[in-house]
Amino acid sequence: MAPLKRFYPLISCSLIMFSVVAIVVGQFDPDPYLDPMNVTISEYAVADRGGVTEVAMVAMGLGSFVLLAALRAAGAPIKGLPERLLMVWSGALIVAAIIPTTPIGMDMTLTAEIHRWVSVAAFVSLPAAGALLVPRLAADERWKAVSRPVEWVALAGGLGLLAITYVALPGDRVMIGLVERGLLAAEVALLALLAARLVRLQWVRAATASLAPIS
Repeated sequence: MAPLKRFYPLISCSLIMFSVVAIVVGQFDPDPYLDPMNVTISEYAVADRGGVTEVAMVAMGLGSFVLLAALRAAGAPIKGLPERLLMVWSGALIVAAIIPTTPIGMDMTLTAEIHRWVSVAAFVSLPAAGALLVPRLAADERWKAVSRPVEWVALAGGLGLLAITYVALPGDRVMIGLVERGLLAAEVALLALLAARLVRLQWVRAATASLAPIS
């Protein structure tokens, strides 16, 4: 692997960690009337005049793109549909950050509709990619250790999709903020598992090998 590409996993981990911290910071009362249990992250982003949430979404998208490049460079078993789904997730996050939704109580605009469907694409694509990756990871000796955890978080993401579909339609948006944040947590956990495994494969094992005594 080229010297720069060896740093992709670390860059990806840093961007994803930064985005998680920024999203949490962005939840701290951008407006007093916003209830995180019933308000989506996108609606927080519109009310967050400092732009912290949008920056976090862009950082997550960029971190996911870097992670995808790192997985390719490391020869991870992602070719085909899983790779394309990861690209959809990464790009959709950035587009959703650039094209905002409408503030609470206002009619939907064209940009808000675009934001909605881009967000749907992002939320659906990552659990689907995780589910497709499970048998591939299990069949690869280097990745077998994370196949079961990836299966768990992909399942959690699938259940989260069902839950958010229910609350967004017949459920009248009750606790939609809580459900969306739970879904996002499962999806970030999937990214974290892949990124952490890459760091272990490329850095921890390399460091261990360099410290091994020469016979």
